[in-house]
Amino acid sequence: MQEATNRSLRIAIIGSGFSGLCLGIQLKRAGIDSFTIFEKSDRLGGTWRDNNYPGAACDIRSLVYCFSFEPKIDWTRKWSPQQEIQDYLEHCARSYGLLPHIRFTTEIAAARFAERNATWLLSSTTGEEFTYDVVVSAVGQLHRAAFPELPGFDRFRGEHFHSSNWNHAYDLTEKRVAVIGNAASAIQFIPQIAPKVRHLNIFQRSSNWILRRRDREVRADEKARLLRSPVLARLVRSALWLKFELMFPVLRGNRFAQAMMRRSALKHLEEEIDDPELRAMLVPEYLIGAKRLLISDDYYGALRRPNVSLLTSRIDHFTENSIVTCDGTAHPVDAVIFATGFQSTAFLSPMQIVGCNGSELATEWSEGARAYLGLTVPGFPNFFMMYGPNTNLAHNSIVFMIECQARYIVQAIALLREQGLAWIDVRRDVMESYNNRVQAKLCGSVWETVATSWYKNANGVITNNWPRTSIRYWWITRRFNSNDYDKQRTRPPAHGLDRESRDPAPRVRSFSKEAAIS
Repeated sequence: MQEATNRSLRIAIIGSGFSGLCLGIQLKRAGIDSFTIFEKSDRLGGTWRDNNYPGAACDIRSLVYCFSFEPKIDWTRKWSPQQEIQDYLEHCARSYGLLPHIRFTTEIAAARFAERNATWLLSSTTGEEFTYDVVVSAVGQLHRAAFPELPGFDRFRGEHFHSSNWNHAYDLTEKRVAVIGNAASAIQFIPQIAPKVRHLNIFQRSSNWILRRRDREVRADEKARLLRSPVLARLVRSALWLKFELMFPVLRGNRFAQAMMRRSALKHLEEEIDDPELRAMLVPEYLIGAKRLLISDDYYGALRRPNVSLLTSRIDHFTENSIVTCDGTAHPVDAVIFATGFQSTAFLSPMQIVGCNGSELATEWSEGARAYLGLTVPGFPNFFMMYGPNTNLAHNSIVFMIECQARYIVQAIALLREQGLAWIDVRRDVMESYNNRVQAKLCGSVWETVATSWYKNANGVITNNWPRTSIRYWWITRRFNSNDYDKQRTRPPAHGLDRESRDPAPRVRSFSKEAAIS
């Protein structure tokens, strides 16, 4: 992108995970330095900083789980472990000069748009206030832990924590441990803790489809070959991306693709679990891909251990030192680990986002989060999101989507600078039309076949997933179309006449063909 040399815009980025860092880097590459990255913690990394439980690793191959402009070739394993991903993000922040832009230990609680001077007022949880022209939320979808409501839990006197806030100071050795939940994080840490605990009870609400990961260390000669040839490294990365992209027909319910993947998952289960009763407990009743598809080489092996029990009876209540299930059995426990995921459909919560005329984003999203391209909402000028509504992928690397979004936002900011615009605001008709097409596509997906999942909100609306291929998302975000937006060309005066008595600044409305997803 051509370096912008027009008026400076103050840009706030909330969050320093993959999304926030990617946007910061792309702004730097576009010659824009007037941005601040707000980070609630004392360390960058987002998801990969917080989720440091034993065995934490990515469920996308290492070579595609990094930025295309900063490829990492020397991963130690085929599927990158948490610490290496964290190290990679810190490397990116250092290499691209982002550390001076990050304001650590500053959690943003609210953002309010001031129409009078076309700026955003940000407030932190400690009461500090900041003024910016553009705000980008990069907090993602999976940052607030979810806890189930369990009767009597307040009576429990043992240790307890969520997998995303692992208590490394607590020694699980020879303890009676309960794991509530058995999805993505659980199948990674259970094999790590099972050998050391006295007994492990896994409380399974529903079973999951699990494919073999086939993870291993990357051989020295493999690394050397890729490091010697950047072209070969790009080809391998592209081939892996294409391999994951070809999984998409499963999510659209293609019968052949469904049958082949189901067969692979059942074969993995049959090879690992001999006990027919246990095997029956592990076969899901829903279509493969309807809920998050999991991968593991060692979870089934952990279930074969004599000190591990898989329980399907629902939890009735807690006592001071046990969990009582609905069949009347009391299971003594010293520690409870919640592997219950995140409040995935809450998105920006608990931040309060207030746009034009005092409208709140929470009200706009009362029936479900939605945004044009997953990026912006009408009535909230100069406000963007990354990894927002309906941009989650269930088949490929989210880093690809993040790069698409960063490029789009940088183009929007360049337009503001180059044309001297006070603000841009996506047209409501554009967003409504777009969202209708997204939801229509989602109706034909396997995600629609289950009543509940982390992809759906309480109303049954799929608010998280993108219904098409990732290449389609790249296509519709490759260029910023200013005709999809209302524009205010002059900035209202910050002082002087009040809003009612001054002449309103011209509001320019443009119409053109919208980006289509169909």
